[in-house]
Amino acid sequence: MNLASAFKAEIARVARKETKSGNQALKKSSSQYRSDIAALKRRVGELERLVGHLSKGVARAKRVTNVTKDDPKLRFRSGGFATLREKLGLSAAEMGLILGVSGQSVYKWEQGKAKPRASQLLAIAAARKMGKKGAAARLAELSA
Repeated sequence: MNLASAFKAEIARVARKETKSGNQALKKSSSQYRSDIAALKRRVGELERLVGHLSKGVARAKRVTNVTKDDPKLRFRSGGFATLREKLGLSAAEMGLILGVSGQSVYKWEQGKAKPRASQLLAIAAARKMGKKGAAARLAELSA
């Protein structure tokens, strides 16, 4: 083997070694970028679900009228709530429609197994100000 071919072989070996180390760094950063993108996609999905959930809450809050959070002492008693529903002549499902909740929630509130949230207390306070005719009109408005 002559000197020129040995020199050429050594240059090729060093070149392969350098490109291999450069490729490994490139592969590592590419892999990191892919995992970062996947994490960002998951986060965007979570945020989109949260926005959807919050927009439903805003739609429910728009159903509440004539009552503000500044009203003194919004309070809740399960017995009083059941009496209110009976006074208005509404089923639990109908009362739930007016309040923006399910009929099951209304039953649980009446039985004392659950308590309404602050936004739902506003709706209950608005329902207290309704009469039978007002409740029927509100139901017709919501059903239409």
